[in-house]
Amino acid sequence: MEPLQRDVTANGLRLRVLEWDGGGRTTLLCLHGFLDSAWAFWEVGPLLAAAGYHVVAPDLRGFGDSERVGAGGYYYFTDYLMDVADLVDGLARDRLGLVGHSMGGSVAAQYAASFPARAWRLAMLESVEFGQPPEEPGRRVAAWVEAVRRARGRPARVFATVEAAAERILALDPRCPPATARALAGRSVQAVSGGFSFKHDPLHLTPSPFPFDLARVRAFWSAVRCPVLLVAGSETELPIPPDLPERLACFADARRVVIQGAGHMLMRHAPGEVARLVLGFLEAP
Repeated sequence: MEPLQRDVTANGLRLRVLEWDGGGRTTLLCLHGFLDSAWAFWEVGPLLAAAGYHVVAPDLRGFGDSERVGAGGYYYFTDYLMDVADLVDGLARDRLGLVGHSMGGSVAAQYAASFPARAWRLAMLESVEFGQPPEEPGRRVAAWVEAVRRARGRPARVFATVEAAAERILALDPRCPPATARALAGRSVQAVSGGFSFKHDPLHLTPSPFPFDLARVRAFWSAVRCPVLLVAGSETELPIPPDLPERLACFADARRVVIQGAGHMLMRHAPGEVARLVLGFLEAP
């Protein structure tokens, strides 16, 4: 099932949205991860829609075919939350489920914590294992300033062919099936002088001026009131944090499942199993 593609305005920006409409009154808002796009759900979305769900997957700001921030702007995490709030208000039907991968899972969880009356279910795929060591804030801000200046003056990397872009995906994710890599590359690049470049804004490649604050994130997790499904890949490239049990205990109602043989990009590696787990979670009493 090919999705309907349309543009919507959220938080003042034009965002591209993919929509698989199974006809039901429950909307599943699917949020992709870092340096990815809505097409991350291109195999999972149709399976969810076939079960009767209204599935919506946006390209988050500055990714895929969505609009980039203007001159002088940047991508702060809370911007995604405002975008999602507008997307929910404009697109969601009677009941809302959130499905987020990696960074998208973090966005989904913080939205669910902020709007508990709206979030019915939350599925976080490879989203609770992140962490960074403490860092002196002044040094981090200085590094951010220099990185942003370099990014604004540096052209995006150019690949001679779409196939070369697919090879880049495979180099970063060797578990990705080659056919999937080719399909994703075809949807993720744009023609530029000399070849093709990935569509994301180069500013995304710069470090945030704000370090990962686990205490703040855990406070959000503790405020999530809806049932939560946590899905991980057995071969994830993320280091498993020693405090994982404490992180899981933050959620009032959560269960964690592991997909054998899948890495961090588990929707590429096992789309059928991801869909099966999410549907089972949604349909459980």
